[in-house]
Amino acid sequence: MRKTGYGQTGCPVVRTLNVIGERWTVLMLRDLLLKGAMKYQDFQESLESISPNTLSARLKFLTEQGIVERRVYEDHPIRVEYVLTRHGRSLGPILAAMRDWGNTHTSQPESE
Repeated sequence: MRKTGYGQTGCPVVRTLNVIGERWTVLMLRDLLLKGAMKYQDFQESLESISPNTLSARLKFLTEQGIVERRVYEDHPIRVEYVLTRHGRSLGPILAAMRDWGNTHTSQPESE
């Protein structure tokens, strides 16, 4: 069973965090929203410091939650890609609001 620090209350914000509040999850959703279908290797390249175990666990959980669909695109050898479901795409406005807030209320680091 998955553990989170958010508890199991009737609060819809807590329920949402229980699905997307783990480290890396929002960035994985961002990538899928921006790029469409992605392979495991694509996530590893985009999220350079994510561990393979964490990436696998997040993909499995998001698949179980109906946020991401795992699609086999080649049988020999088996190759898969991950795509957002309709349920997953509905998170787009949440991520867009996070992007807009970040653009408005945080400063960008100076170029080196």
